[in-house]
Amino acid sequence: MDKIIINGLEVYAYHGVNPEEKTDGQNFIINAELFVDLSAPCETDELNDTVNYSKVIKLITRIMTSEKYNLIEHAAQKTADGLLAEFDRIKKVKLTLKKPDAPIKADFNFVAVEIERERQTH
Repeated sequence: MDKIIINGLEVYAYHGVNPEEKTDGQNFIINAELFVDLSAPCETDELNDTVNYSKVIKLITRIMTSEKYNLIEHAAQKTADGLLAEFDRIKKVKLTLKKPDAPIKADFNFVAVEIERERQTH
């Protein structure tokens, strides 16, 4: 399956279980792999035949900033759900949501969750 990849999208948001995370906020980094059939846009060279990644970035940003979640697991699920609901061409989403400034007393690059969600066909 073909993919559209968005790597390293930085979003400032207010997720976490600590009160200061909800008031002060922090950077989150999102990597998204959108599994789509790109055969049509490869032939037509038309934006309407693919998933507009500018609109994807705007939706991810809106989902990440519209509410305050306790867990990045929940934020990742909401983001995956939103992408699958908004873009019919996306068959599967793989999201990595990184929290590089998690308030943990340790030396680390980031903590993260990675989820994969597929479109449910009935």
